Amino acid sequence: MPAWLAAVAGLIIPALFWLFHYLGWPLWLLGIVLIPLAWHKRAALPGLAWLAPVAAVFGVLALLMRSDLPVRLYPVLVNVAMLIVFALSLKAPQTMIERMARLTEPDLPESGVRYTRRVTIAWCVFFAINGGIALATVLYNDARVWTIYNGLIAYVLIGLMLGGEWLIRQRVRRHG
Repeated sequence: MPAWLAAVAGLIIPALFWLFHYLGWPLWLLGIVLIPLAWHKRAALPGLAWLAPVAAVFGVLALLMRSDLPVRLYPVLVNVAMLIVFALSLKAPQTMIERMARLTEPDLPESGVRYTRRVTIAWCVFFAINGGIALATVLYNDARVWTIYNGLIAYVLIGLMLGGEWLIRQRVRRHG
């Protein structure tokens, strides 16, 4: 399965959730969207190869249980997975963000290494908060709230985090 197709499956779940809710279709049918992720072999980030098969299990559970709960828990799963991978990288010789930075700047100076460590910590905080809010939307049990947060607000926040970090990085580089 191409990486872009797996990403699309993860991105369309909230939109489909809203559509199914609007049409009055059983929301647990969205488990079908998660099942093809089992065939996704390559993870976008090291340490996340297990995420796609687990997401597929969530899809199967949704269908077997005839419950939308596993589908609604999918964003929580993704945030927990990202938090684990980023947090564990803080104990590794290179943090997750440092690994990414070295793809474009192999000779990263020590100041860059310190900066990437702080950015990795910031992402850990982000994933913890975002995952907590995603879980709160599941517990609140309102399809509209879940869809608006997990299908729109969370993505806007990720974009703001990426854009904000890029702006800060430019400033740090200038003042070096």
